[in-house]
Amino acid sequence: MPPVRIRLTGIHASGHHGANPGERDQPQEFVVDLEFVVDPPGDHLDDTTDYRVLKETVQRTVAEESHQLLETIARSVVDAMRTDPRVLAVTAVVHKPAAARSLGVPDVSVEATWSA
Repeated sequence: MPPVRIRLTGIHASGHHGANPGERDQPQEFVVDLEFVVDPPGDHLDDTTDYRVLKETVQRTVAEESHQLLETIARSVVDAMRTDPRVLAVTAVVHKPAAARSLGVPDVSVEATWSA
């Protein structure tokens, strides 16, 4: 069977991130889109990744760490996904809605990718 690409989009998470004064004082909203590639050997739940675990890992990573840059948050999310040996590649896009609003643009996001 060929590898498959799985997407989880719109994972909401709250965290204390930012480079500007006051940004880390209160939790801010972040939205993460996650795409990963797995090569399931069969048609059983144990053959693939658990989507709930991946979602919770994203939320925990955003909540428990604190970074100045979106770039670092995206890398941290990717690194957290790499712990599952079934994941062959992962891309995380981290959106910061408050930054987009303050700039008057529809979106501010950063993408990080890793592949085996």
